[in-house]
Amino acid sequence: MSTGALVAVAALWGALAGALLPRAVYRFAVPSGEPWRDRCPDGHPIRGWAGRTGCGACGGRGGRGGRGPQASVLTTALATLLTCTALAAATGTRPELAVWLLLAPVGVLLAVIDIRVQRLPDPLTLPLAAAALALLGLAALLPEHAGHWPTALYGALALGAGYYALYLINPSGMGFGDVKLAVGMGAVLGWYGWSAVLLGTFAGFLLGALYGGALVVLRRAGRRTAIAFGPFLITGAFLGLLAGAYTA
Repeated sequence: MSTGALVAVAALWGALAGALLPRAVYRFAVPSGEPWRDRCPDGHPIRGWAGRTGCGACGGRGGRGGRGPQASVLTTALATLLTCTALAAATGTRPELAVWLLLAPVGVLLAVIDIRVQRLPDPLTLPLAAAALALLGLAALLPEHAGHWPTALYGALALGAGYYALYLINPSGMGFGDVKLAVGMGAVLGWYGWSAVLLGTFAGFLLGALYGGALVVLRRAGRRTAIAFGPFLITGAFLGLLAGAYTA
């Protein structure tokens, strides 16, 4: 398959996978300590985790009577489409692309949830890290891969340990969900080596600092205001991954 055709397939996959995320966003986007939502905004029971916010009883409208955070199908589909397209263009026909395409919707899902409720659910962050290492281990067995699985493992441990140290130093500024997410991000970055790990980590902190600084300048937040760092961690890892894939 040519790279152009592969990019088109990745874009289609991203659009379809992203369109199925709103229900999971709605169910997971609850304050810490509360159970995952099991009813749509109109009060009908929700079955499953993929699809629109609404259930069959309300015709997939997303409901009008509820108050929970709801994600637009267009927003999640477009974000996942762009992510998958960029990854396919950077990675080409190498086997690790399949790993990136499988993990990308989970990254978008986590970013949206964290933006809405400043929470990174364990049922997503922990399996993401395990899946990243397992899938990359399979990719390492295939010909023409461009990464190194042991470095992916070391990257996961190093980034997780680094974020854990920051959590111990300043628990109010770094959530433990970020620590668990960092393990998975370290794994995908480590696949392309330590330069990708460093670049992705630096990019995440830089983007977070710029965003926080902009909020302070605009007087929409104070110096001690907590912000969701997960989206910046994920975006930084995405940028590091693109750079690593292009240069591999």
